[in-house]
Amino acid sequence: MNIKDIKSVYFVGAGGIGMSAIARYFLKKGLVVAGYDKTPSTLTRQLEKEGMLIHYDENVDEIPHACRQPQTCLVIYTPAIPAEHQELQYFRQQGFEIQKRAQVLGTLTRQHKGLCVAGTHGKTTTSTMCAHIMHQSHLDCNAFLGGISKNYGTNYILSDSDYVVIEADEFDRSFHWLSPYMTAITSTDPDHLDIYGTKEAYLESFRHYTELIQPDGALVIHRGLEMKESLPAGVRRYDYALTEGDFHAENIRIENGEITFDFISPIESVKNIELGQPVPINIENGIAAMALAQLAGCTAEELRIGMMTYSGVERRFDFKIKTDRLVFLSDYAHHPKEIYQSARSIRELYRDRKITAIFQPHLYTRTRDFYPDFADALSLLDEVVLTEIYPAREQPIEGVTSKLIYDRLRPGVEKYMINKDDVLQFVKDHSFDVLIVLGAGDLDNQVPQIANILNRK
Repeated sequence: MNIKDIKSVYFVGAGGIGMSAIARYFLKKGLVVAGYDKTPSTLTRQLEKEGMLIHYDENVDEIPHACRQPQTCLVIYTPAIPAEHQELQYFRQQGFEIQKRAQVLGTLTRQHKGLCVAGTHGKTTTSTMCAHIMHQSHLDCNAFLGGISKNYGTNYILSDSDYVVIEADEFDRSFHWLSPYMTAITSTDPDHLDIYGTKEAYLESFRHYTELIQPDGALVIHRGLEMKESLPAGVRRYDYALTEGDFHAENIRIENGEITFDFISPIESVKNIELGQPVPINIENGIAAMALAQLAGCTAEELRIGMMTYSGVERRFDFKIKTDRLVFLSDYAHHPKEIYQSARSIRELYRDRKITAIFQPHLYTRTRDFYPDFADALSLLDEVVLTEIYPAREQPIEGVTSKLIYDRLRPGVEKYMINKDDVLQFVKDHSFDVLIVLGAGDLDNQVPQIANILNRK
């Protein structure tokens, strides 16, 4: 189906962060946009305000009339939806064009110059940084992001630019649908082993992704990754890291809550880059983002202004309270390496303060595969509070609980195991110096209430 023939779009699984960006794209195009999601959320309620028709019962009768014509309605679904879902089965039986979100993004990378960011972790922040740099530059861009940009209050940017910035998701090999003009790869620490099975298969998936770069494009890859790329003829290759590589930082200064550094580049180095969101891990994320933007044609001054005015991503090192007495933040980190980076960054910022983490593990398989690594990363902090595992798409696995992590935490770490429903009471009953809520589950829904409790104290 040609995108020009589409008059309506139906989403099976409408409320995901990535799906909602595509929904907004079609809403902006003036199409009828509808869909199903399991539960209402802040995001689905916002989409409804923007004109999307959403229902929360798995019921074919709820599908709007405008979305019942196979010739003009595109159906988009998320891999998290089970194959036996009634509405998905209806669309299949009626011969509708059904695509994954990644297939739709793939079409857009062939219609625009795709600046894509892939990696186990860092991709949301890096792609959002890149999108902000591009959007405020003379080049502008479209963007489909995996988190809500604090600069724009959305995960989506629409413009008339030739460029589109896309977060390239490796889950379910989704990024294999893309055709990047240029891509950054931030990390390849094995994840999603419920999908890939082995580390080797995971790394092979990234190798194949590099084969999809357009022949006149470029790869910007973090130094030292285990993966081996396989580049088409004509693709330029650059590497980057914190203090070495084609793109890197020099003269890093972290003082008084501010971070400044010099961006070293084979194209044009830029002195005194100031991080608008001063978090140590954002130095490397910023190097990758600036590399893509500079290769696309952004000027030195546009890089400097873009980085200085970047405000961050909701749930990515997201400060809710920041006073001399108390610091409270939320972070989406849900892989051991992400938690390690988050813990290391917060320790670097608050060297002499007691740091407490409330962590909700995400997925039984990820907990089973990495519980020693989770324990090691969390042990960088002073106090760790564990809730039950957030199952997402999975059924429980016998013997796999948060206690696997709890039992491996290093001696000296204060530790608790509580139910998610008891988190608010725990916060009321305890005092904190620096508190961070970690994880990709639904514990983040309680963050506003936690902030209110802390502010009342």
